[in-house]
Amino acid sequence: MSAPKIIIQILVTGAQIFGKALFEAGKQAAKNARHTPQGAIGSDIAGVRNATSGSLTDKLTRDHRMTLDEAHLILNIKQGETLENVLKNYEHLFKVNGPRPAPDLPTTGAKAGKQPAPPTHSHYIQSKVVRARERIEAEMRVIEEADSMPPPPGAAPPGSPQGNAGGSS
Repeated sequence: MSAPKIIIQILVTGAQIFGKALFEAGKQAAKNARHTPQGAIGSDIAGVRNATSGSLTDKLTRDHRMTLDEAHLILNIKQGETLENVLKNYEHLFKVNGPRPAPDLPTTGAKAGKQPAPPTHSHYIQSKVVRARERIEAEMRVIEEADSMPPPPGAAPPGSPQGNAGGSS
């Protein structure tokens, strides 16, 4: 065999191998794009896709595009915190991630030619903090409304013998 023929054969074989590998990688990428593991955070916000029941909590999750757990994580608070603590953490995180006031730049001297530093705030994080506060406040409003509603007529008050169906006297 001559040298040019061997070189062409190597190139053709290499191109075939590369083509097959590229085809298989494309098939795997398509398969991965279709597969979404349960509970994974991807293009969907955690838990929003699963909020399909008619409950008030699921409705709030769909409306605010954020689960209650995610809101608690963003604001770094525990379940059942008071509104005062929620607002305190909200104000701190909002202020920390907000734009800094511009310092007074000297008009003369050696530092006059320097460019100001780029902004160090995050509008995205601020918006997540705001949405987390709104989600928690909405949940608190629902709980307050449920607590303020009188029991339905005919329902036994808690602690009465009728209210303790399986309890002993």
